[in-house]
Amino acid sequence: MNNYMGVDIGTSGCKAVVFSEDGKQLALAYREYDVISPRPGWAELDSDEVIEKSFEVIAEAASQVEPQSVLGLGISSQGEAFTAIDKDGNTLCNAPVSSDIRAEQYAKNWSKEFGQEKLYKITGHTSHPMFSLFKLLWLKDNRPEIWAKADKFLCFEDLLQFRLGLEPAMGWSLAGRTMLFDVVSHQWNNEILDAVGIKPNQLARPLASGTIAGNISSGITEKLGYAQNAYVVTGGHDQPCSALGAGAIKPGTAIYATGTVDCITPAFAEAVFTENLCKNNLCTYDHTVSGMYATVAFSLTGGNILKWFRDEFGAAEIVQAEKLGCDPYELLLKQIGDKPSELMVLPYFTPTGTPYFDTSATGAILGLKLSTKRDDIIRALLEGVAFEMRLNLDILEQSGYKVDELYAIGGGAKSDIWNQLKADVIEKKITVLNITEAGCAGVAMLAMAADTGEAVADIAKSWIKPVSVKEPRPKFKSTYDKKFEEYKKIYPALKNIFADKE
Repeated sequence: MNNYMGVDIGTSGCKAVVFSEDGKQLALAYREYDVISPRPGWAELDSDEVIEKSFEVIAEAASQVEPQSVLGLGISSQGEAFTAIDKDGNTLCNAPVSSDIRAEQYAKNWSKEFGQEKLYKITGHTSHPMFSLFKLLWLKDNRPEIWAKADKFLCFEDLLQFRLGLEPAMGWSLAGRTMLFDVVSHQWNNEILDAVGIKPNQLARPLASGTIAGNISSGITEKLGYAQNAYVVTGGHDQPCSALGAGAIKPGTAIYATGTVDCITPAFAEAVFTENLCKNNLCTYDHTVSGMYATVAFSLTGGNILKWFRDEFGAAEIVQAEKLGCDPYELLLKQIGDKPSELMVLPYFTPTGTPYFDTSATGAILGLKLSTKRDDIIRALLEGVAFEMRLNLDILEQSGYKVDELYAIGGGAKSDIWNQLKADVIEKKITVLNITEAGCAGVAMLAMAADTGEAVADIAKSWIKPVSVKEPRPKFKSTYDKKFEEYKKIYPALKNIFADKE
């Protein structure tokens, strides 16, 4: 029996998971790495470290199953981050990640010169310094010595393929996150590339998700413990990969991923370009399922807000968790009680995501008193992020795209307390699935489909089962409805204060 591996290269770590043909998770390996911030507003990864640790998790996970049983590999990747590579294959720079805002002025000025509406109609995205397009422009002007030596610019999916000895390729959804790609014709857009000053052969081949990108050489398969004829399929951007892995592959369904970033990825039946979606920075790009499209509603402050609280104010829980052999997050979440907080939090502890794309906004905690308790602050932080996601869903519904089902994935999905809080605040049912590693599962499904010829939607149906459901509780509806109306007023009220700080 053949096995299939999914690799997920994230912002804070990478993992590899092996699945059997019937969807059973057989092995998992994980490595962390640190985001480097050499200057304010900069956030980057050491690309060589990321790839080295990706090889480590691949080999470790493969070693936990029958030797040479892993036949297919798919790669799910964080979006936007890219690495410049010279003609000898050497890394020339670190990879700036989503929260890096060094290219802010390029996002504002260049897109106006090119034509913002034209850019949206081609790429399905609106301008933001996170995207590869603007970081490439920054690199060209500010690191000319790197620009001159660069033979290729590779995102992490295609960089790993390159290190595996393949001609690099990437799934259409990852190509879409560069803002260099036409999401309708599914080609690199020559007008954008010419304006930036790069050629298509400096980028990876954009292929539909699930396309075999190539076979791994026998020397590398032996080193990794793979089958001799092992192959790699294109995966794509982590959110649509996770949507497939969680079964959000038909209209009205969406994943709710809580990791470093909170992200909701709904499925669309076709490419959608509307004024309201554009105004609110809600993109349209490829899903990992053939013919489907997706959008991404996200807050760059997500689960990292709880990590911030843990690191700054959770020393006692960290010590206690070590003694008890549990997770300090679990101890923090147990403290938050079961009723709405009296506080309001604007969760912009990083630049905002959708709908505002505001890099100058900062967070706020409103309603503090001497009687405020620590547990109330923790709950309010999590409520603030949930309100931000409710705001995005509200905008999508106004645009005619109602989400009925949310499938919870990511680290936050492991907590019943957190899932119930989200269901209460957002006022939608949240389903927790048996798939705990949705990104890896999605690309492993693509790898299996390439081998067996089975429709990937059928594989998803057989692999994915609901485990629990959290329904919004009616007793809190009026409270959260009122708080949501108040929440929507906070950002407009504080926006000028943010702008004055620039």
